[in-house]
This record gives sequence, C-alpha cells and structure tokens, in this order.
Amino acid sequence: MSQSKKDLFESLSKLDTEQRNSSTMSIDLADPLEIVRLINNEDQLVAKEVEKKLPVIAEAVDLVSQSFSVGGRLLYFGAGTSGRLGVLDAAECPPTFGSAPEKVQGFIAGGKQAMFLAQEGAEDSEEIGAEDLIKSEAKGIDIICGIAASGRTPYVLGVLKKAKELGIKTIFVTTVPKAQLSIEADITIDVPVGPEVIMGSTRMKSGTAQKMVLNMITTGAMIRQGKIYENVMVDLMLTNQKLVERAKRIIVTFAKVDYNTAGEFLEKAEGHVKTALVMAMADLGKVEATQLLEQHNGFIRSALK
Repeated sequence: MSQSKKDLFESLSKLDTEQRNSSTMSIDLADPLEIVRLINNEDQLVAKEVEKKLPVIAEAVDLVSQSFSVGGRLLYFGAGTSGRLGVLDAAECPPTFGSAPEKVQGFIAGGKQAMFLAQEGAEDSEEIGAEDLIKSEAKGIDIICGIAASGRTPYVLGVLKKAKELGIKTIFVTTVPKAQLSIEADITIDVPVGPEVIMGSTRMKSGTAQKMVLNMITTGAMIRQGKIYENVMVDLMLTNQKLVERAKRIIVTFAKVDYNTAGEFLEKAEGHVKTALVMAMADLGKVEATQLLEQHNGFIRSALK
C-alpha cells in the first residue's frame, strides 16, 4: 500500500461519517418496518444538529445577501451527493425567486454527466477543482460555497484554496466536526450528524443536513433581497401553468380581487407578479408600480407604505 493510499485509509478511519452506528448494527436482520423506523430515528437527530449551527448559518445568509446586493453570485462546488445537492438548490432558485439562472450556480466534480452517473475519480483532484473555479469566472464580489460531507474531498479543497488565492469569500458546508478539517473558510458550517445508518453512506443523514443548510442560505438571502412578501414567494417566474395559477392565487389573496381580475393585472404587468401585486393593492398603473418597487429595492411592504 503506497504512503498516499495509507494516509487516505487512516484519515477515513478517523472521520465521524466513516464510523459504524451502534444503533443500526442489526439493520440487516430487520423487517421493512423496523428498517424505516431505524432510519427515521437517525433522521430526527439531523435537525437538532442543524439547530446548533443557526448563528453561523445566519452569518452565511448575511454574507450571500450582501453579495447579491452588489451583483455578486453564489457558486456551489461539490462532488457526488454533495455536488448534486448544490446543483439542485441552484436550479430551484429561478422558478422560486425569479432570480437569474447565473445568480446561484452549482458545479459538480465530473461535470453535468456526474449528476446522473457517478464519475469515478472526478473528486480526487484539487487541480480540477481549481480549474473549475477559474472556468466559472468567479470574481471578488461572488461567494464560493464548498460542500463536502467528509470535509476532505480534494476537488472541493482545491476550489476553496484557489478562491482564497483570488480573494473570494468562502463558505464550507460539511458534516464532520470543524476539528477534523484541514482547511479554513471564511464561514464554516459544520453539522456533525455522527455515523450514518449505513457506514459511509453520506447520501443519508449528511445529505439531509446539507440540503437543510443550503435551503436556509438561499431562502434567507432571497428574503433579504425582497423576494418574499409576508411568507409568500412573490417573485416567481411563470415557467409553467401551475406557476401562472399560483401567481393569480397570490394576487387574489392579497389584493382581494376575483380570479379574472387577477389574471388581467398579471397580463398588464407582463407576467411580473410583484408588479401586478402592487398595481392591484395600490391601484396603480404598471409604470408607477414598477417605479415604486425600484425606489424600495423590490420590497413590497416598503413600497405599499
């Protein structure tokens, strides 16, 4: 066994995510109900661990929101499950918040094909990570978020190191304790969920924890950008009929108009829901409503006052 492979073997053996879970030692003998009960019991521990990290997650929300305010982007980088979760969170932002596709982007080791089929070895190179960061044309106003359950994925470490060289702020989301990490980010969100139900299967508790954290970061940052009115997403993009009908329902709910009138406001606003909403609630034309929103940085509450 070469020294590098031996070092990897030894480092993996020390990681929390690579330990055996004492609660699931007999899961291979369990019936279906007991299997799902054991998994569910472990999943319930995840939210409690995430809760412990809310202050640092809030710091990440603030950092990303500040970046958005000056035209910056949030760029996720990960491998395997972690990479897929970043791509997923990024892909869901435009239809949910009406953000431009380039505002939040996800990059996965091995490229697009790795989303559907594991690309063996793609995560093992720091150089490829650094190259992918350069290809993303990341700038000083952007935020780089590395995602790695183990905290040691070379691809992700390469991204974070290069970002630091370029003076770009970084966030690191991992599910091992910070003490087990070999790199420092500007903000480290370590959610140590402990041993997985199945040893090393970080698509389970680790994946759940990462999904929760990424949801909080983008949702929180978008709220801070005025994408939400009360607790309703009002900047959605009308990319399908379901979203068109949801937009009409939003206008009906807040402006207290009927279905047909809501559709008329939406048409006059050229499909821009926030504009249609201000038009309907403040009895304004499209130009006036647009100007009012611009004056208040897109925040409907402020515009209506």
